[in-house]
Amino acid sequence: MIQIRPVSDLRNKFPEIETIVNSGKPVYLTKNGYGAMVVLSLEEYENLTDNVEMKLGEADRQAEMTKERLSHETVFSNVRSMIRGK
Repeated sequence: MIQIRPVSDLRNKFPEIETIVNSGKPVYLTKNGYGAMVVLSLEEYENLTDNVEMKLGEADRQAEMTKERLSHETVFSNVRSMIRGK
C-alpha cells in the first residue's frame, strides 16, 4: 500500500518512517495537504539513478557520430516502449 504521510511524521515518527523506507517502499510526504517530497532508502535511490550519467554520456557520443536528431516525442515514446518491454 502507498504510504502518504504529513511531513511532520518525519520528525515525530521517524522510526516508523525509517522502517517503511528500509523495507524498500517509498514514503510520500505532504505539507498542507499537497505533495512535498518522497523519502527513499539509499539503495532504492541508487537503483533509480544507477547508470544515468553513463547512459547520458553514451547518448552524447552517439549524437556526435550522426546528424540525425529525434524529437522529444519520439525519444519519450521509445523510452516508454523500452520500459514496457515492447
